[in-house]
Amino acid sequence: MNSALLATNFGLALVIAPLLNGIIKKSKAGWQNRRGPGILQPWYDIIKYLGRESVVSEHASWITRWSPFVYFGAHLAAAGLVPTVLAISPLGGVGDVILLVGLLALARFALALAALDTASNFGGMGTSRELAFAALVEPALLLSLFALAIPVGSTALGALVVDGGVTVARALALGALFIVAIAETGRIPVDNPDTHLELTMAHEGMLLEYSGRPLGLLLWATHIKQLVVVSLLAALFLPWGIAHEATPTALAIGVGAYLLKLGLIGLALALVETTNVKMRIFRVPELLGASCLLGLLAVISDYLVGGY
Repeated sequence: MNSALLATNFGLALVIAPLLNGIIKKSKAGWQNRRGPGILQPWYDIIKYLGRESVVSEHASWITRWSPFVYFGAHLAAAGLVPTVLAISPLGGVGDVILLVGLLALARFALALAALDTASNFGGMGTSRELAFAALVEPALLLSLFALAIPVGSTALGALVVDGGVTVARALALGALFIVAIAETGRIPVDNPDTHLELTMAHEGMLLEYSGRPLGLLLWATHIKQLVVVSLLAALFLPWGIAHEATPTALAIGVGAYLLKLGLIGLALALVETTNVKMRIFRVPELLGASCLLGLLAVISDYLVGGY
């Protein structure tokens, strides 16, 4: 069953991830009274890039050539860890929060090396910003997940999928993880994925030296990372509908509930982007620091107030 569940997670990640990004862009355009691109536009972009040849800098080494595969593989592996349709991790006890955060860090490290490999000014600037943000994003992610793990006594992702009701710790952890979701997906007010303005870009600056098939692979992997973070929010804080037994009816309800929750969180992210402006680059650490503080308070409240 675990192999079938793992294949399901991989299939959903590969197919649904670009569609989720399309829903967010379409919703954002709707909030702003614009027509906007179609929901399938991210898929069209990926297919277009995958069908083109790549132009590689003469200063690039093997790091530039292999980093897109490491970046894509790490995010796809992370997608295989998160419970989606069934309330267990496809990899069982191996799929815990520490491995998940480690895979996201591995992907970021690979892309940072590639951005520095070609000695591009924009790549170096984007890398410095991305890693500075990561120094606050990763602790906030770990703290928010640990706040959920302490009451159940396990860091396994499947064990965290419980209906714990509304508690102080869960509310604080939700706030921390939602800010992490905005930062990890590079969205306003932290970053703007729709611009290449050198004064504001972080993640996009690391992709400027890529073209053709490697760029398509990186964009696809970025969509998968966004799906992983949104799936975490859906599984841990909106556990309704997720299957607890592998029966056809429960699995069908689980698939429908999962897709619905993805759409709702996508609408929420689009609303946040519409109602906020891009923060100054030196103000972003304040927001991410608040996320770390919320995660820390969530962990402390587990001991002071109690868990579920």
